Amino acid sequence: MKQVSIHEAKTHLSRLIAKVLEGEEIIIAKGNKPVVKLIEYTVSGQSRKLGSAKGQIQMNPDFDEPLKDFQDYIE
Repeated sequence: MKQVSIHEAKTHLSRLIAKVLEGEEIIIAKGNKPVVKLIEYTVSGQSRKLGSAKGQIQMNPDFDEPLKDFQDYIE
């Protein structure tokens, strides 16, 4: 893993991105303190399926009724 300063990262961003795309990870540091890791962005292979939680969630018929504990604040 290579570490570079923020100034160097700003100056050579295109080169650093090319290295990341080749598989290298780059650490960007502020005054020798690592603050950011530059890695390749990958899209998750899993897609979301609508309705996958069907039957697992229940709501009481009175879920939107005012709470008795808060009656003093409502009136």
